[in-house]
Amino acid sequence: MIANLSARCYAGDRDLTAIADLMNICEEVDRLDEGTTISELQAEFNQPSRDLARDICLWEDADGKLIGFTELSISETGEPIDGWLWFRVHPEARCGDVEVAAVAWGERRMREVAKERGAQVKLRSWVRAQDADRISVLTNCGFRVDRYFCRMARSLSEPIPQAQFPEGFTLRVFPGEQDAEAWVEMFNQSFIDHWNHHDLTVEKFKYDLAKPSYRKDLDLIAVAADGTFAAFCYGEISPQECDRTGRNEGWICVLGTRRGFRKIGLGRAMLLALLQRLKVAGVETAILGVDTANPSGALRLYESAGFHNIRDSISYVKDV
Repeated sequence: MIANLSARCYAGDRDLTAIADLMNICEEVDRLDEGTTISELQAEFNQPSRDLARDICLWEDADGKLIGFTELSISETGEPIDGWLWFRVHPEARCGDVEVAAVAWGERRMREVAKERGAQVKLRSWVRAQDADRISVLTNCGFRVDRYFCRMARSLSEPIPQAQFPEGFTLRVFPGEQDAEAWVEMFNQSFIDHWNHHDLTVEKFKYDLAKPSYRKDLDLIAVAADGTFAAFCYGEISPQECDRTGRNEGWICVLGTRRGFRKIGLGRAMLLALLQRLKVAGVETAILGVDTANPSGALRLYESAGFHNIRDSISYVKDV
C-alpha cells in the first residue's frame, strides 16, 4: 500500500516534463517502445474532442512525486462508445494500488460519458502478450480478452515488387485539406466492416494533416477513372522514435480499400507503392500493426509482401 496516494487532474503544460520523465523511466525498464518527448505529448493531448481536465489523471505520492499517469481516448462517434485506457506506473510503485486506481478512474469517467451521451460504453485497454503483470491487473479488474493483434516488420533491403495497379486506376499523392471530406468518406467506407470501427471525423483528419510529423509524400491514394478515391496507404517516419530506439524504421500507419473496389489488387499495389517510397526516403525497416482476425485478409496480404510477426498484443474489454 502506498501511503498518502493522491490523484489529481492534468494541470496543463507545466505537467508535461514530469509525465515525459515518468514514461521514459518506465521505458527504460519495460522496453515497450513507448518513450516520448514533450512535443509528442502535446500532439497527443491536443487532439480534437479531448477533454484534458477529465480524460487525464495523475497520481502522486506523499512527497508530490508523480508515480502514475493515465489517459482515456474516447471515441467521438458510434455506439457503444469506447474508452481506451492507457496507464503507466513508476517501476518502484508497482504494488497494484495505482494500477487498480487507474482502472477505477477509467470506469468512473466512462460512466459519466454514458450518462452525458445516453449511450452504452465499454472500457478497453491494450497489453503486450508477454506482459504478465499488466494482464493480471486487467483480468483481476474484470477485463476479458476481446481481440488479438500483431506487429509485423519487413526489411526494405529485400527486393520490393513493382506495384501493379488495375486498369483505370491512378496512383496519386493526396491533394490536401481541400479534399479532406472525400478522404474521410473513403476511410469510413473502407473500415465500416472492421472490428471496433468508429467513423473518422473531418475535424480529426484535418488535425492530423497539420501535425509536424505529417509527410505528404507518404500519403498515397488510388483514384478511379471517375475520380472516386478508391484506396489509400499512409506512412510515417518519426526521427524522434528512431533516435530513441536506435532503429531506422518507418510505419505503414493505415491501408484500406473502400467497398466496391476490393479483391482487384488495389490493396497490394498501394502497400508496395508505399514500401518503395519508404525505401527511397532511406528507411531500413517497415513496420505495421494488424488485427489477426481482419476480415479482409490483411494478415495474408502482409505475409505475401514479406512481412513477419515480431510482437503480439491483446485487446481487453470491460463492460461498464
